[in-house]
Amino acid sequence: MIKNPRTRRASAVIMVVLGAALMLLAPEAWPGALLLILGVALELFGIALEHKAK
Repeated sequence: MIKNPRTRRASAVIMVVLGAALMLLAPEAWPGALLLILGVALELFGIALEHKAK
């Protein structure tokens, strides 16, 4: 796990933004569902990292 709080916070923000971008840009086809799931997973992991930073 990342011990430096600034690095952890920066990586959490990047994951949340990347997850949101994947969710917004996912097409409505089958690969889009996979991108949506990946986006949600990145969002959750980023939020968990940010929560542990506090």
